[in-house]
Amino acid sequence: MAASSGRTQVEITARVLAALRAAARAAHPCEACGILLGQGSRIAEARVARNVHPAPRTHFAIDPQALIDAHRAARAEGAPQVVGYFHSHPEGSATPSATDRACAARDGRVWAIIAGEDVTFWIDGEAGFAPLSFVLVDG
Repeated sequence: MAASSGRTQVEITARVLAALRAAARAAHPCEACGILLGQGSRIAEARVARNVHPAPRTHFAIDPQALIDAHRAARAEGAPQVVGYFHSHPEGSATPSATDRACAARDGRVWAIIAGEDVTFWIDGEAGFAPLSFVLVDG
């Protein structure tokens, strides 16, 4: 899943896209956050997690237990895999912030960033964030 794989897009359902926007609205004025689950380049679920950052209006930290639970569940045969993460920018744009860039793991996972109705996708690669397009699929 690394950026060097040449990935340029992800597949997502309208239901998951709507769930990302709903999570951002529900968390406002704080940042929403959570885990993207699926297989390969297809995002099948956006699982909301508690934002445990001490300054949740301007930063996010996904609840570590939610991450542990998602990775454990992914071990089951055929189970959705952790393909990435999402968070919102309640007062910013749907692009990686300086904080996002500084805190990124450079692990090749997908990041979705929500600002208002805008949802963008990024690959967190060794050279930093690269934009991904998305295509709506049935599901």
